Amino acid sequence: MSSDAAHAFIHRFTNFINSGDPSLAPELVSTDAIFHAPGAAPLSGPDGYLQLLAMLRSAFSDVRWVLEEAVAEGDTIAARFSMSGTNDGSFMGAPPTGKAFQATSMGFYKLSGGKIVEERGLPDMLSILQQIGLAPQTS
Repeated sequence: MSSDAAHAFIHRFTNFINSGDPSLAPELVSTDAIFHAPGAAPLSGPDGYLQLLAMLRSAFSDVRWVLEEAVAEGDTIAARFSMSGTNDGSFMGAPPTGKAFQATSMGFYKLSGGKIVEERGLPDMLSILQQIGLAPQTS
């Protein structure tokens, strides 16, 4: 995949994760894709990714990702996002705190046939948990 094609893809993917539009999932996500995210068993395929987005939206209805940087090499895209949201739903078994967060999230996407076949998502969970009041602040 060319650098231009990779950047076009990751911008389209960012639109998908922000909109949660289920019609975009089959266009961007392979049916046998595997998604690795903290605290969850790996999910698979377009439906699995939509489940992951739904889980996040149930805890942070206004969650947003802003693509800050993307680097592509071969069939892999590494992306750095600014992620933000307000904890207005249950998260990790805790009731909503009403507090907002802004954190960095990294994603590593392996593509085949123009679709994601594997993702490793690495949000800064400690920062998110601290900002929404579910983990103590460090000094």
